[in-house]
Amino acid sequence: MLSERLQILVSREQRRRLEEEARRTGASVGALVREAIEARVGAAAVGERLEAVAVIGALSGTYLPPDELDAIIGDERLQAASVR
Repeated sequence: MLSERLQILVSREQRRRLEEEARRTGASVGALVREAIEARVGAAAVGERLEAVAVIGALSGTYLPPDELDAIIGDERLQAASVR
């Protein structure tokens, strides 16, 4: 159920495109905006999050600490940049 109101400003062109898409698809402008929000920042359902936590918790093996992984990724990016 929708219960929160959000007011945003858009350009004239953005509004035109939203209204055109709404007519084309039969959806409301509000529905299109909500779909765009979900596509950009959509959240996983609680069940999906709990399942992900269980899967991660069940993993076994040796893992790199985040700082070591960041260093490896940085080195790979530098190598890729120097190849170009």
